[in-house]
Amino acid sequence: MADMAPVSTPPRVLPPNDPRQYDDLAGEWWRPDGAFAMLHWLARARAALVPPASRPDALLVDLGCGAGLLAPHLAGKGYRHVGVDLTRSALAHAAGHGVTVVNADATAVPLADGCADVVSAGELLEHVPDWRRAVAEACRLLRPGGLLVLDTLNDTLLARLIAVEISERLPTVPRGIHDPRLFVDARALVAECARHGVALRLRGVRPELGGTLAWLLRRLRASRGGRGPTRTEPRIVPTWSTAVLYQGRGVRGG
Repeated sequence: MADMAPVSTPPRVLPPNDPRQYDDLAGEWWRPDGAFAMLHWLARARAALVPPASRPDALLVDLGCGAGLLAPHLAGKGYRHVGVDLTRSALAHAAGHGVTVVNADATAVPLADGCADVVSAGELLEHVPDWRRAVAEACRLLRPGGLLVLDTLNDTLLARLIAVEISERLPTVPRGIHDPRLFVDARALVAECARHGVALRLRGVRPELGGTLAWLLRRLRASRGGRGPTRTEPRIVPTWSTAVLYQGRGVRGG
């Protein structure tokens, strides 16, 4: 009797923005040419908004920390880095990079009011069904004078076109990683932060064009057996418009 060929299991198809995608992609977090490459670029740009700690034992709470991609860029700044995330497989990576991990929802964080000198919410709000609750938690965690830093996608047709219709057809972005119904209107975000005592300032950002094209070409060559991407990452640079991707930085009032 002839040997039967093994039956391969097709990858599961999940709804857009399903958190189980991060378990399926757990091996991609720290690959410089992996599915989460752009999150590395954004983490570096977000960390650049964080000043050195102004006091001993300063605490930075990293909401939606994933695998701790912010950690290398905070080295030497003097913070205890606490990461909060729902995905246990990602937290295992974060713990391996020196992050003190908390398995929790960003809308219900089991940490004390005013405990944080800095709260980071990077590429989080557009993945949360109720972003206003996540913003309320971020502001609650900040001490007076504490700093909120974030980046997210705007609720615009242009953002939907670029971040979903175009980007998710490229080999560099996982398909279905975003649900555009959750994108965050920039003006509404500023108003919500103000309601909780944080004066948020926004600026549009984007990956630099030349570096991104060079990175894509290197990745394409690698997929064909050539030389792969180097450790050099494209930079995230300011742009005049917040219509697609934007950063926020704000201080909680006393």
